[in-house]
Amino acid sequence: MTDSTIGNKTAIAIQERDRSLLTELAIFRVMDREQAKLIAGFGSTTRVNTRLLALTRAGLLKRAFVGTSAGGRKALYSVAPKGAALLGEPIRGLNRPSDAILVGDLFIEHQLAVNAVLLAFKHQKARDGIQFRRYAVFSAPLSTDVRVIPDGYAEVNITGTVRSMFLELDRGNESSAVWNRKIDAYLEFAVTGEFLKQFHQPQFRVLVVCLSDRRLESLARAVHKRTDKIFWFTTLAAIHRDGLWNAIWRRPNNNQLGSLL
Repeated sequence: MTDSTIGNKTAIAIQERDRSLLTELAIFRVMDREQAKLIAGFGSTTRVNTRLLALTRAGLLKRAFVGTSAGGRKALYSVAPKGAALLGEPIRGLNRPSDAILVGDLFIEHQLAVNAVLLAFKHQKARDGIQFRRYAVFSAPLSTDVRVIPDGYAEVNITGTVRSMFLELDRGNESSAVWNRKIDAYLEFAVTGEFLKQFHQPQFRVLVVCLSDRRLESLARAVHKRTDKIFWFTTLAAIHRDGLWNAIWRRPNNNQLGSLL
């Protein structure tokens, strides 16, 4: 399939992996090259760079830049209006100027970390018997009564049993009052039957991913005051270092590490 030209944009033959990339990017809103490489299945950094540049020049992707700790910059990508039209559905693109250099953009930092965790559900190697089902992100509260907006949601099938997991990526900037409301909201969502009604599964976990061990301990204590159920804790560093499916998780009332399996 060949996409039509618009203005001075370059024509491009759309491949299946391009559609897959655009579809996934529509979920995440923004991603970097390494995440795009993983989603589209590129084995070569040169090839993914070439393809992302071609899609950008064709007007299907929108590009911006962020600085790196080494003093350089890296590109970020979101779906452009033309890419949304190709998919045939309205998409919330990234509302940033094209080719802008973004400094201190907390949304982007947060979303890239959320992406990393959700992509791990699909792409990190796990034992036999685990099948990825789906992931999602949210732009509105779970319901009119449960006023919490999770950072993400994932489902996997583990030896015939579906495990449903909400994601909370904590950057340490939310107060204890905010977290107390989140805890109560998730507990309400679990016991009222609203989760079963919306997601067609009997129960869920809430995976809390922190940026430091100190913050993890603080949140685990806060949750333990209200419940020992549904909440699991780890750090983003542990997921990157050891893998999502390994024994990196702990419960509110127990320091012993275990796996999600």
